[in-house]
Amino acid sequence: MVMFVSRCTHLPKRTVDFVASCYTTESCKCKLRDIACLKCGNVVGYHVVAPCKPCLLSCNNGHFWMFNSDAVSTLNRLDVTGLNLLLWGDLPELEDSENEESETPSEEECIR
Repeated sequence: MVMFVSRCTHLPKRTVDFVASCYTTESCKCKLRDIACLKCGNVVGYHVVAPCKPCLLSCNNGHFWMFNSDAVSTLNRLDVTGLNLLLWGDLPELEDSENEESETPSEEECIR
């Protein structure tokens, strides 16, 4: 697993988060939302909140988090032993949260 971090020199906890509202582009109707450094405001990428049906049906890599390569750098993360690279399959399952954002689209909305 690779962690992306802002190139900003300040890295306290929770420095990157969603900013502004969802938007779409001229090329498709995917619902996108920018992510930015909360300290300096620089946008570091975006998240595909709800992919449009044509994008879901097209050949894609399944990635829904896009990062600006000039705004982030990578850092290999280690597992709990501190010896091996952390892999996606090694992550614990997240429990459902009652505090989920109300903007999270339903499954039906994701395929519209």
